[in-house]
Amino acid sequence: MLIGEYIHTIDAKNRMSLPAKFRKELGKKVIITPGLDQCLFIFTSKEWVKVSKKLSDSNSDLSFLKADQRSFNRYMFGRAAEAEVDSIGRILIPEFLKEKIGLKNTAAIVGVEDRVEVWSEQAWSAQKEVVEKQAEQLAEKLGGGGAM
Repeated sequence: MLIGEYIHTIDAKNRMSLPAKFRKELGKKVIITPGLDQCLFIFTSKEWVKVSKKLSDSNSDLSFLKADQRSFNRYMFGRAAEAEVDSIGRILIPEFLKEKIGLKNTAAIVGVEDRVEVWSEQAWSAQKEVVEKQAEQLAEKLGGGGAM
């Protein structure tokens, strides 16, 4: 399980070290995709296969006939990139993905159970602030304990 929050630097060549606690679980090759909420998602190759199947299968082998699904799949698959984890645990963040979320010199790397999220430090701080204010209401809503 991928959990925890880390701040790491991004070098001049767009390489970022993965947290040591994540490296064994992530393996030697990862998939980086545009995420949601102004972050990137990093999946293991195995998890990416699961995600791909879920995105492609909407109770039909003809999921490409649905416009919303086509659009979202273009977003996720079209901008996804494979990245090799080097011998010291770094990955190369493609420039177009780095620009998409406004990454500069540092990144917040967050383990979210089955994936890693990469955020600009500023966006992560803002996201945490918003969610911390709503945590109790979100828990109640997700627990089915009442309407908001």
